[in-house]
Formats: sequence, structure tokens, C-alpha cells
Amino acid sequence: MKKLGLGNKGMESQIQEEAQQLVEFFAETKGQPFDPSIPIMKAICGVICAVAFGHHFSIDDKDFLELMKSISTALKFGGSIFYVLYEGLPDIMKHLPGPHQTALSALETIVSFARKEITLHKENQKLHEPQDFIDFYLLKMENRKDDLNSTYNEDNLALCIADLFIAGTDTTHASLLWAMLLMANNLDIQDKVHKEMDEVFGSLPSISYKDQKKLPYTYAVIHEILRKKYPFLFGLPRQCVQDVYLNGFLIPKGAVLFPDLRSVLLDPQHWEEPEEFNPNRFLDEAGKFVEKEAFLPFGAGARVCLGELLAKTEFFNIFTKLLRQFRLEPPEGVEKLSEKSILGVSVHPAPYKICAHPRIRTP
Repeated sequence: MKKLGLGNKGMESQIQEEAQQLVEFFAETKGQPFDPSIPIMKAICGVICAVAFGHHFSIDDKDFLELMKSISTALKFGGSIFYVLYEGLPDIMKHLPGPHQTALSALETIVSFARKEITLHKENQKLHEPQDFIDFYLLKMENRKDDLNSTYNEDNLALCIADLFIAGTDTTHASLLWAMLLMANNLDIQDKVHKEMDEVFGSLPSISYKDQKKLPYTYAVIHEILRKKYPFLFGLPRQCVQDVYLNGFLIPKGAVLFPDLRSVLLDPQHWEEPEEFNPNRFLDEAGKFVEKEAFLPFGAGARVCLGELLAKTEFFNIFTKLLRQFRLEPPEGVEKLSEKSILGVSVHPAPYKICAHPRIRTP
């Protein structure tokens, strides 16, 4: 993941292509109310395709649409009671009909999609000029071919790609949907973000991830979105590798732990009025961005989220691209969009519609 060039021009240019397609879709709505969920999901899936496969698919491509459908099916299953039953009683559930069978079929579709791309990469292999995740993985396989204990193989590669699609779409999708909703509900904050970008970059065509520190207020708003609307109820499970005593309590080796990152992000000891949406908490008196130790949406330590840089690069590029071009507002007659949550694999906002009004750039 580190070698993919995330945050650099190569991979980021492909993220910006997806962001531009999203801008074009928003423009086509001509200020009328629309649901941003599906176009945002398409953009994120397109980014994962670029990372994993090194190229994009047309949004009308039959295989790409089937891939998106399968991802959606797998994610919906992950937030259901049938998922809990399947995980707890796999030997019994695998013989019974139910939505878990549909989800397993969807997962196999994702894996098959990955296998096709792996085959294409092997046929046109450039081991010394790796460009994407598959290229780097195949290079690692080649370098480890004499290692009998190596876990690098095509089966694991296909499953890693499936993980990228499952883990790399839903959380970013949820965060961007919350971002659009919060901006529509806080027009004053949204206008400050646009004003800052306009003052710093004027008519320059694009902003890149490395420009984030030039936009302290925008950067603070992004952090506040991720803090206030953390997309998980809990962090992902981790297994304790040795006996550990914490505050006098024993956490035994082998114990499975679920870090409650939400409690940290909403802890009143670290955040004044944590339930309030207030980007200024990330700024000092001079308006400069301030890092906060309790800001841990991606976890911490050796098992910090592997996709952190990808998620941040995606979010920043899509968020800034859209807010430079449009003023996002609730539909006419709606004073404020509902911030009601829907629980699944991640925490999404309830379905909503917004209006994207083109910004008139001042000379």
C-alpha cells in the first residue's frame, strides 16, 4: 500500500478523475434535488479499481455495475442478524438457505472479478515497472517464490482485493454522505470553506492532497466531520498477543478486543461540547490547524488502518472538488436535513436529497 504512490501525482490523478466525473454528475442535476448516494459510491469504487487494477471502468460497464451490486449485497449482509448467526454457527448455516447464501455468492463474484484482473496482469506482466496493487503483489510473489513459508499467492491476492472493495468503499462512502449532509445543514461553514479555497487558489484548476495545510479551515472541517460522524460503532477487532495488565485489569493472551474509538472521539474530557459540530476546535487563535491527540478515527499503533492515506486522499480531493464548484443546499421547503443514523456495517445517514447549485466564481 505504501508503494502505490498514494498522496503522489500518479495515483492522486486517478482519484481526481473520479472526482471530476462526480462534479459532472452534480452539474447535470441543474440544481434539482437528488440522492448523492449512488454517484458517490460509483466514484469510490472507481478509485479502488484504479488502486487495485491500475485503470478505470466506464460507469455503464456491465461487469463494473455487477461488481457494485455485489459489494452492496455483501455490505448489507454484514450489518444483519444473519451475519451474526453465520459467524457463530458456520457449520450449520452453510447448509441452510437464507440471505447468507446470497451474500456468499456476491463475495464470490467480487473474488472472480479480481481473478480476471490478476490473469490479465500476468499476461502483460511488468515486474520491474509495477503500477498498481496487483503489480506490486505479483512482484512480491516472484521475490518470495523460493520461500516455502511465504503466504503470497494468487488466492490471497484475490481475497486482499475483495477486502479492498469491502473495507475501502463503505466507510468512505458513509463519511462523504455525512459530509454532504453536514455542509447542507451548515451553510455558513460551507461558505467559509469555499471562500478559503477561492482566496488561496483562485482560478487554479485543481487542488491536491499536499495542499491541505494551505487550507487550515477546510482541513479543520474535514477533521470535524470525521470526528463527529465516525462511520463505525466500534473499531475493528484485534487479538491480544500476550497477557497485558491495564489499569490493574488482566487482558489475557488470545482475547479479542473491540476498541471503542467512538467514545474517544466524543469524550468531553478531550472535546468541549463534543456533540456540537464545530470545526474551530481544530484551530488555534491565529486560525492555524492544531493536531489533536484524541483524534483517532483510523486507530493507532502498529495496527492502524492500512487504508488511512487512501481514505484521506479520496475524501480531501472529492470534498474540495465538489465544494469549489457547488453550494450544497437542502431542497426547497426543507429547513434542515435529518441527521438520523442507519446502522449497518458502518453508520450511514438516512437517505436524503440535496440540491447542488453551481458557484459563480468571482474574478
